[in-house]
Amino acid sequence: MRLPAILGVIDRRILVNYRVDPEVLAEILPAPFRPQLVAGYGIAGICLIRLRQVRPAIVPAILGFGSENAAHRIAVEWDAEDGVRTGVFVPRRDTSSAFNALVGGRIFPGVHQRARFETQESAKQLRIEMQSLDGSARVLVEGSQTSALPDNSIFDSTDSASQFFEKGSLGYSPDKSGNRFEGLELRASNWQVQPLSISKVESSLFDDRAAFPDGSATFDNALLMRDIDHEWHGGSDIVCSGCGQQATTNVRELLSTT
Repeated sequence: MRLPAILGVIDRRILVNYRVDPEVLAEILPAPFRPQLVAGYGIAGICLIRLRQVRPAIVPAILGFGSENAAHRIAVEWDAEDGVRTGVFVPRRDTSSAFNALVGGRIFPGVHQRARFETQESAKQLRIEMQSLDGSARVLVEGSQTSALPDNSIFDSTDSASQFFEKGSLGYSPDKSGNRFEGLELRASNWQVQPLSISKVESSLFDDRAAFPDGSATFDNALLMRDIDHEWHGGSDIVCSGCGQQATTNVRELLSTT
């Protein structure tokens, strides 16, 4: 049984984005997903999101809870009955919350792994470090607010990047059985992003040259969101016997090399 809607506030969300050789991503992605391309590149990255006042719609905000979370994401498209759909494939989710780990993949879509988060934040500067408890995933991001994307970004403006990632609000990840992909949709009522200038970024996944050969995954840009009212909704699952297990195996093999 799934909750119909979860409300909350995005206290802080960082999207760290890489431009990636689409052939490399195609080897990772399970059917029916394929890389969504921008200027001939695939797009993948990490979402570092702190939530507050998270609760079912019938519960007052004061009774909501907060957590730090991370998700590895790949922009994808796939064929559906009504045409080509776009979203993100999320092979891994990590959380500081034991509750999220307990209900994820059971009551609420998305299996979550436990992780430790260390954060240092001011009005302009941010430093976020995530280390999964199983030791297979680590992320470190240091940056500051800025006014424009990097000159070498494949997106020609902040607006174009914002529109691209806003359209990728529907995410799919393997369920515990490996026989379906669970859908989870983010609906933000006041979507706003600003560029984040990155002084340091480390990723145990994207820095691994066995998984991503030299030059196949390059940092492109980072975006920052703050104080965004939002809702989480369960999306229609994609049933594909064995495909979820394929995805889990592919990602486990990648992460085990880090």
